[in-house]
Amino acid sequence: MNSIILLSVLGLGNLFLGFRRSNRLLLPAAMLMLAVVFGVNFLDWGTTESFFNDMLVVDNFSVAFTGIVVLTALLLLPFSQKYVHDGEANLAEYYSLLLFSLVGAIMMVSYNHLLMLFLGIETLSIAMYVLAGSDKRNLRSNEAALKYFLMGAFATGILLFGMALVYGATGTFVLRDISFAVQNPVNASLTPMLYIGMLLMLIGIGFKVSAAPFHFWTPDVYEGTPTFFAAFMSTVVKTAGFAAFLKLLVQAFPAAAAQGLWLPTLTAMCVLTLLIGNVGAVAQTSIKRMLAYSSVSHAGYLLIGLVAFNGQLEGASANGVFFYSLAYSVATVAAFGVLKLVADARMREDYNGLNGLAKTNPLLAFVLTVAMLSLAGIPLTGGFFGKFFVFSAAVENGYIGLVVFAVVMSMVSIYYYLRPIIAMYMNDPDATTAEPVPVSAFQSAALLLLALLTVVLGVLPGLVSGIL
Repeated sequence: MNSIILLSVLGLGNLFLGFRRSNRLLLPAAMLMLAVVFGVNFLDWGTTESFFNDMLVVDNFSVAFTGIVVLTALLLLPFSQKYVHDGEANLAEYYSLLLFSLVGAIMMVSYNHLLMLFLGIETLSIAMYVLAGSDKRNLRSNEAALKYFLMGAFATGILLFGMALVYGATGTFVLRDISFAVQNPVNASLTPMLYIGMLLMLIGIGFKVSAAPFHFWTPDVYEGTPTFFAAFMSTVVKTAGFAAFLKLLVQAFPAAAAQGLWLPTLTAMCVLTLLIGNVGAVAQTSIKRMLAYSSVSHAGYLLIGLVAFNGQLEGASANGVFFYSLAYSVATVAAFGVLKLVADARMREDYNGLNGLAKTNPLLAFVLTVAMLSLAGIPLTGGFFGKFFVFSAAVENGYIGLVVFAVVMSMVSIYYYLRPIIAMYMNDPDATTAEPVPVSAFQSAALLLLALLTVVLGVLPGLVSGIL
């Protein structure tokens, strides 16, 4: 709760900093705010407190996932430095919207009441609708914002309709009470209403996390959204969405899983997401669209953790989802950070835009290589242990066939993750890529930190893997 209060107050305070003539104070101020929130968040570790008549619960689960989303935003901010140098007129508003969207993300990982989940999703989504269209002079950005808004509005309506049906069948919005009502139905005639409500909620949240077949917005929206905000969308939104998804299934519908009601649907979504995400990424020529399909495929791997849950928010499944979300977020921020720097300098986002980067900017090439290897799940990177923990939880619960399919899809992903590495190290620079990409010392330090975190997670996974 302290994190929500701080982010809300600091977000408003950041707006007042926008009245200054210079933007130079905004970036360090925003980073200081997030650093303070990150530290304050862990003061709640080891305690369980409820707020607003048990609508919001702060426990180790919420603190852990809040730490991921705040840390991700903090690591991403250095790559907004170009907005400062260019004198972006709306930079204060951008930063404040990011802070407010984090409030929504924290509500999504801390909710104990379906209406609080809805408020969190809307707080996060509305900010992202605005930021997706922040490059108002770019038609692709306008298209991305409109497409994201329209499809997001439909998905929100479906989610809300599902919540209404679940309420009609159980008489409550509280997760534990819903679980009790599912296990002990008072009126058997309301059971079909409950099933339909559960399915509609799966569809609504599936849209938010880019799970197939509700992923169609993802490539176009990522491509049109400014790269900095696309990185935020790909990490913070997905982490909060999966934490909320896991909490919903574990605390509200565990009995429904035992009865085999939503597990087949979720398993089918998982298989479809892995297949479409990986095969779709292979065909892309734009790195940004490849990362969009990569985001879809990683939603599939995270869905394995949901399928393999053990009925509680502490255990192998929850730890797998937590570690995977952290490793994925760090690697994705690094990949989008390098892409933004290269795209700003070379005005292109295709693979050929990376030609010869190892010669002109060895640091950028190294960091992007580490990020690609982590996303591919190569050993000695965080991505390897992320997949290992998720797959292990699935094997323990008997989903061996699903794990075998996921391993095959991981082998497919190696192809498109190696393409940027080949372009950087094996292709010679041409006339458009011969000049070094400008990188500030601040951004270099951020990139080195991201690469270091990725390697540390791959070498010493025990530092964070068992905290839930």
